[in-house]
Amino acid sequence: MKADFVYLDEFVSGIRWDAKYATWDNFTGRPVDGYLANRVVGTKALAAALAKGREEAATLGFGLLIWDGYRPQSAVDRFLRWANEPEDGRTKSRHYPNIGRTEMFVQGYVSARSGHSRGSTVDLTLYHLDTGELAPMGGDHDLMDSISHHGATGITPTEARNRQHLGNIMEAAGFQRYDYEWWHYTLKNEPYPDSYFDFPIA
Repeated sequence: MKADFVYLDEFVSGIRWDAKYATWDNFTGRPVDGYLANRVVGTKALAAALAKGREEAATLGFGLLIWDGYRPQSAVDRFLRWANEPEDGRTKSRHYPNIGRTEMFVQGYVSARSGHSRGSTVDLTLYHLDTGELAPMGGDHDLMDSISHHGATGITPTEARNRQHLGNIMEAAGFQRYDYEWWHYTLKNEPYPDSYFDFPIA
C-alpha cells in the first residue's frame, strides 16, 4: 500500500465499515476489481478528519459506518466496462431504477476519474449508538436517483434531518458534500488533489 495511506479501522477507533465493492452488495452485483479485502483505505489526513467526525457524531448519539474510501483506478475502469455490458436487471431496481447504465456517467453518479482514487473521499452513513441500527436516510448507498440528492423532496422529515446531521458532522470535520449523493464527502484540503492511484486494497 502506498505510504501515507492507512486502513481506516486501524486509525479511527469506534467506526464500523462495510466495504461494498469488496462484496456482491453493490450496483455491479459482484466484487469489483481492486477490492481484494473487505477493508476501507484512505489517506492519513482522511483518517484524522474522520476521527473528528466520529467524535462529533457521538455527541448526537450517532456512530459512523463507512462504505467506501480509496478506490483503485482499476475499479473505476471496471465500472466503465460494466456500463457497456448487456443489462441483466439484477441490481437495476435497487440502484438505478429510473436510468440506464450509461446514464450513470452522464448524470454524475459515476465518473471515469473518481475523487475516491485520490484517497480522501468517503462514502458513509450514520447509525444509532444505542441500538446499532442505521439511521434512515431516504435511500441506500449508490441509489442513483434524484431522491439521493441533497435537498431532495419525497423523503420524510426524519430522513431529511438525518441527512442534515451527517452533513453538519462532516463539514465540521473539514469535508465538503457532493450534491448528487447524500453519502459522499471529500476532504476540503485533500493531500493528493491531482493524483489518481491504482494500488489494490489487499
